[in-house]
Amino acid sequence: MSSSGLIQTFMQIRPALHRFLVVRGASTAEAEDMLQEISLRLSTANIGPVAEVRAYLYKMASNQFQLHRRTEQRRARREEDWVDANSAGERDIDPAASAEVRLIQREELAILQTALSKLPERTRWIFMQFRVEGLPQKQIANALEISVSAVEKHLTRAYGEIAATKLLLDGDHDLPRHLKNTGGVS
Repeated sequence: MSSSGLIQTFMQIRPALHRFLVVRGASTAEAEDMLQEISLRLSTANIGPVAEVRAYLYKMASNQFQLHRRTEQRRARREEDWVDANSAGERDIDPAASAEVRLIQREELAILQTALSKLPERTRWIFMQFRVEGLPQKQIANALEISVSAVEKHLTRAYGEIAATKLLLDGDHDLPRHLKNTGGVS
């Protein structure tokens, strides 16, 4: 198959090659970089006839993945060696979170507490007893004289609110429909 046929087949199976690289452990961005490198190599290299085009392209992807991993390991080793050489054997690593991380954590906790405060009182109380106090669902059900199933429904509602809030914290996402309206549980 000619070089143009290789490129055409590559473009057809590119999504499958991307999944192949991600399954092997590459991040989405790394997989894109590797596929770009393969594309460049296919368009510039003088490749002879190839009998099994798909197998050839998968082998190229596998080789590119291994090359990328070795390069990353060497870079990490060089950085560690540099730190060791320039720190006289003592690394000054502060195990405490930075001020910025602590501020973000406090803001996220406040947002989460606000989300929980919007829950009905009974749902919030059940959630706190189960998650914070560690009480079993059966004991909570007995204390409120409701079924364990009702306790589970309250917990599901609370987890839905937390999941929706987490989606908002993780980015500018709209709430999925199944988390917008979690229904009324009393």
